[in-house]
Amino acid sequence: MHPGKIFTPLQRHLSYEEMANEGWMDKDGNPLDPTFKSPAQGAATEVWAVTSPALNGVGGLYCKDCDIIGLASDYKEPFIGVCEYAIDPSEALRLWNFTANLTGVNTFAAK
Repeated sequence: MHPGKIFTPLQRHLSYEEMANEGWMDKDGNPLDPTFKSPAQGAATEVWAVTSPALNGVGGLYCKDCDIIGLASDYKEPFIGVCEYAIDPSEALRLWNFTANLTGVNTFAAK
């Protein structure tokens, strides 16, 4: 799931100068980057994913902007799509095992 760039209360940990340096807002605190979303807009894809009949019985997809999105290599623009390593089952298993070993919690361990 990729909600996009969202202005949330998390920005309270950044100064206006830091956000201006990133091109997010001007020195007066006015948004500059039109690709930022409101929290409600950012939540829309998550809500769509859990309520859309089109996704019934389907899993393992990458969603963005209330749609299923393909591999990043299929797009010409940067920052669109999912990278192949992010949906690689062997990488997912490696990360799961690492996390389970680190935390001591493995909810999928053989019983």
